[in-house]
Amino acid sequence: MATMLGTNETVIANEMADMEKEHIICGYHTLINWDNTSDEKVTALIEIKVTPQRGVGFDSIAERIYNYEEITSLYLMSGGFDFTAIIEGKTMKSVAQFVSSKLAPLESVLSTSTHFILKKYKDYGTVLDVPDKDERMLVTP
Repeated sequence: MATMLGTNETVIANEMADMEKEHIICGYHTLINWDNTSDEKVTALIEIKVTPQRGVGFDSIAERIYNYEEITSLYLMSGGFDFTAIIEGKTMKSVAQFVSSKLAPLESVLSTSTHFILKKYKDYGTVLDVPDKDERMLVTP
């Protein structure tokens, strides 16, 4: 990175440390194509309708939801529902049990709609399902 920016590594390391302290850089993550591993994972997108609370709006219920270990991402949305949650589980049944026993019963939650992700083609800007190219030459008789 230092070479690309025409500076030295110390300057870059200091800038990155400052950005981490200011929560501009919030983490470093590895993108894994789970379809190419032996681990079984189920990912679901859950639409959540809630009643915002007086004085705190959506923030209080958002905090209750994102503190669940199963929730990997939570977004406040515009449109027909209030939040979109991304959740990962070992099976569809475990995801369904989480929604029915922990998420849906929360006091401010009015309704949920769960959508299971069947296949990821592109994730975080990376194409996951790259088709193999046929490198053979065409031969005609």
